[in-house]
Order: sequence, then structure tokens, then C-alpha cells
Amino acid sequence: MEQMSVFDLVLNASLVVKFVMGLLMLASVMSWILIFQRFFFIGRSKRALRKFEDRFWSGIDLGQLFKDVSEYPTSEGGAEEIFRAGIKEYTKLTAQNNFDPDAVMQGVERSMRVALAREEEKLDAHLPFLASVGSTSPYIGLFGTVWGIMNSFRGLANMHQATLASVAPGISEALVATAMGLFAAIPAVLAYNRFSASAGSLLNNYETFAEEFSSILHRRVHAPK
Repeated sequence: MEQMSVFDLVLNASLVVKFVMGLLMLASVMSWILIFQRFFFIGRSKRALRKFEDRFWSGIDLGQLFKDVSEYPTSEGGAEEIFRAGIKEYTKLTAQNNFDPDAVMQGVERSMRVALAREEEKLDAHLPFLASVGSTSPYIGLFGTVWGIMNSFRGLANMHQATLASVAPGISEALVATAMGLFAAIPAVLAYNRFSASAGSLLNNYETFAEEFSSILHRRVHAPK
């Protein structure tokens, strides 16, 4: 019997198994697109954080720093967005006559929490999709395998003499679905774990910066006039 290639097995698979394979291939392609997108985004976010913190702690005037980041904002945002939200609210509230320092700090911290929540959404974007692909792809592939094997054994009912050669092609093409499920799932799981850890680390850095910046503004607003 002539040996069949994986491509031949895919072409000769049943309609349901082909649908499963196509679905897994689509999930795999989308996963890799998002993996590369997340990889570059996380890398840019880390570099943007280091660059901004170097400028922030260099002793630059906060007003000048706010002007600079407002004129030339980065697409990643991060600590820069938290700083911009905090200093903007601080400037607006302290411009009022007879302002309450505690009320000012409450407004500043509330604005920074909102900005922090937006940055968390950016960091977690597309991660649920990777988690879903990683958790469901093996089962989708297994469904295709079970369906293909079931069809192979159903075909034996029409044969007078069942041999391994008669069912081997059907079982082989069904097993391809399981292999494709694993091919889609493994990179998605690894990427999800890696990016989740990186996102958590960046978020912790953002929270630390927000607390330090809040302390600076607290000392400034409560300074004797």
C-alpha cells in the first residue's frame, strides 16, 4: 500500500474532520499573530517605562515633564498616562481658591486609579483569546479524531474481511486533528503564561509609580504656604 503524506490525509478526511482542522488552523494563525503583537507591545512598554522613569527621577520640573509627554505621547502609555492623569487633576483642583488638600489628593488618586485600570486593560488585551485557544484546541482536535475513527469503524460494517490496512488511513487522518489541536494549543499556553507574568510585572511597576507620585503630590499640596 502506498504511504500517504499528511497533506493527503487532510484532503481525504471527512467533511467534519476537515472543518475541525480548518478551525484549528485558523485558531493557530490568529494565535501567532497575537503572540507577535503582544511580544512587541510588551517589549515597547518595558522600554517606555524605563525611559519615562529615568526622566521622572532625573529632577526635571513636573510641569515641564507634563508638557513634554502631552506634546509627544507614547502609544504604549503606561506610567506616562498615569502621571499625565494625576498631574492634570492636581493642576485643575489646586487652581481653585481655598482648595482642600485632602480633596485634591482624593481626586488625584481617583484619576490615577482610572488611568491604571485602562493600562491594565491594554496589558491584558488578547490574553483571554490565547487562554481559550490553549484550553479548548486539544478537545476540538480530539473531537475530530473521535469522529474520524468512528467513521472508519462504521466503514468496516460494509467489508467482508476487516484488516488493519482498511482502517489505517481513516484512523491516521483522524489523528491529524489531534496533532493540529496540540500544535495550536501549546504555543498559545506558553505565550499566555509568559505574557501574563510580564503584564503582572508591568502593572506592579505602574502601581508602585502611582504610589510614589501620589506621595510627592501629597507633600507638595500639604506644604506650608
